[in-house]
Amino acid sequence: MFQLLKAEKTIDFMRWSKFAFIFSILMIASSIFTLSTKWLNWGLDFTGGTLIEVGFQQPADLENVRSALEAKGFGDATVQNFGSSRDVMVRLRPRDNVQGETLGNQILDAIKQGTGESVEMRRIEFVGPNVGDELTEAGGLAIIVSLICILLYVSMRFEWRLAAGAVLALTHDVIITLGIFSLLQIEVDLTIVAALLTVVGYSLNDTIVVFDRIRENFRKMRKGESADVMNSSITQTLSRTLITSGTTLFVVIALFTQGGAMIHGFALALLLGITVGTYSSIYVASALALKLGIQREHLMPPQIEKEGEELDELP
Repeated sequence: MFQLLKAEKTIDFMRWSKFAFIFSILMIASSIFTLSTKWLNWGLDFTGGTLIEVGFQQPADLENVRSALEAKGFGDATVQNFGSSRDVMVRLRPRDNVQGETLGNQILDAIKQGTGESVEMRRIEFVGPNVGDELTEAGGLAIIVSLICILLYVSMRFEWRLAAGAVLALTHDVIITLGIFSLLQIEVDLTIVAALLTVVGYSLNDTIVVFDRIRENFRKMRKGESADVMNSSITQTLSRTLITSGTTLFVVIALFTQGGAMIHGFALALLLGITVGTYSSIYVASALALKLGIQREHLMPPQIEKEGEELDELP
């Protein structure tokens, strides 16, 4: 009776794996097309430019500051609070034949004239394009190295078919997240790279939990096809997956709505990555391992022959 009840509660996830594959392929193709046509809207960390920090005597009205800068021809400036409501950071892309100090004075004068308030220059920094190129290379290399290390770890911990499914699922998550950023032309800075690496780790943790249950069920369930074992394992870990993702999303949504412009992109990358990662841990990682031909014998522990002990037991 218990076995029958358990079988009735098992959700047939693999039944929809073909539709999930089609959906994922379309999403990846769309993301690659968007990246190839629009590419990414790189932020100051990658493109280089000027960072100016100014201080107000009263809490600054960011909308007035943006309007004042736009009226003076600085409509591309990024304006946000930094530290407190009286401190404002202005980011500008590189401008030809304009030195950083001169640009800083122009920004300061534009804010004073536009807002009519007393403003003090706190800090001015210039990021060269060479530094931006190095950061772009280092950020991409960090993601690639993390995926390679994950492939090696999962291969040693489980089996190469599961490892391939896990890494392809993580690549799936990163490409789709970047595709959405490219489509919406959201500025990509170092916090976005940090968010993508966080998504990789989060999604991997969820996938490892499912793979642990798959390996355990392959050894316990003597009957049933590989798809049945997959369905049973995903169903048994589904509540854990939804609760973990749901509670994490509550925090990320709070950061996205209340965290301010400084971490807006970071929170959005986490929001997209966790949502896509939860889907991929169910329909991409496990389904890919099934398509690669994972079987019970691939996950069974090796049999160790104890010839010496058998000889000792002979009379």
